[in-house]
Amino acid sequence: MEIFLLASFLQVIKYAGYVLIAILLLLLMITIHELGHYLSGKLLGFGIEEFSIGFGPKVFSRRKSSGELFSIRALPLGGFCSFTGEDSESDDARAFNNKKPWQRIIVLISGALMNYLLALLIIILMFGVYGQNALVTYVVDKPTETYTSEYSFNEKDVILKANGKNVYLITDLMDATIGKNKGDLISFEVIRDGKVQKISVMLRDDTHFANYEDMSTLYSALGIYYEMDYQTGQMQNGGLYMTGVRLGVFKTISRSFNYSFKLAGSIFAVLGQLITGRLGLSSMGGTVTTIAVTAQAISFGFRNVLNIASFIGVNLAVFNLLPFPALDGSRVVFTAIEWIRKKPINRKVEGIIHTIGFVLLILFAVFIDLQRCF
Repeated sequence: MEIFLLASFLQVIKYAGYVLIAILLLLLMITIHELGHYLSGKLLGFGIEEFSIGFGPKVFSRRKSSGELFSIRALPLGGFCSFTGEDSESDDARAFNNKKPWQRIIVLISGALMNYLLALLIIILMFGVYGQNALVTYVVDKPTETYTSEYSFNEKDVILKANGKNVYLITDLMDATIGKNKGDLISFEVIRDGKVQKISVMLRDDTHFANYEDMSTLYSALGIYYEMDYQTGQMQNGGLYMTGVRLGVFKTISRSFNYSFKLAGSIFAVLGQLITGRLGLSSMGGTVTTIAVTAQAISFGFRNVLNIASFIGVNLAVFNLLPFPALDGSRVVFTAIEWIRKKPINRKVEGIIHTIGFVLLILFAVFIDLQRCF
């Protein structure tokens, strides 16, 4: 009994460590985002009141001779860079709203740019050390008279391309095969028995996917074995697994860019399916879910730390540029309107819109976390 309790306690401590790493990883990405705003603001002569890591009560703060306050706050789930006159009128020439529109737009998009650049560097590191992300067939269905071995995957085939396009994610396979019919031939480039080969796979089912979570249709069509846990609706055995394929320096760099664009594109694709109703809100998660999923990924090794970090970085870059109130993208839209009109929208009205947007984002994040629990 004592040994069991000790083992359970150690497992809890171990998982708590993963959660701590996940929180620090998320905090790093947010800090890098705010650092982008700070550096571009300094370069363009904006007045900066405070640069904060975290939210809530101050744990540590220090004011520079220039008047800028640097602080660390109690809640490590956010941060901000506060500019002079950001949401109000000011006579200070360095005030945010007194700067030229193009300067403000640069400052506003710099946070997302820093997130993307960091994510890109992480991807280059990951591809350089572990190899390019690729998918490997763990177990495949046995060939039949109709679906012969000539037109089937072998076990442990590493999939590099589908229909001439690089494959990094399972969604890439879905995009390459979507809308095809049973019996159609799909071209693939795989590593088989240590050699790069081109093969054709005959689809064993139609590929009319319901959404990006419809993995069972993909696996059935490609003849890839899987088992379902019908209580949870999740796959528990078989399927496709992530691996790494080492490439030359130039391919590593070029495909790192490609992969970063794929991540951004997948985010837009998922948003599109959410808006059209093809995906439900259960597919989304707030801050708590993000930390939990990140902690779980971290438990599988450092490669997964890099992979999830790159995804979070690209995700933050894309999400913050969406034209939703309180996000940087919305502020860019307001600034662009001012640039075109030659006069701003009422600052108080804009401030109210951003405040309402911020509250709605917080409430939505809490709601989607809670609905995953019930």
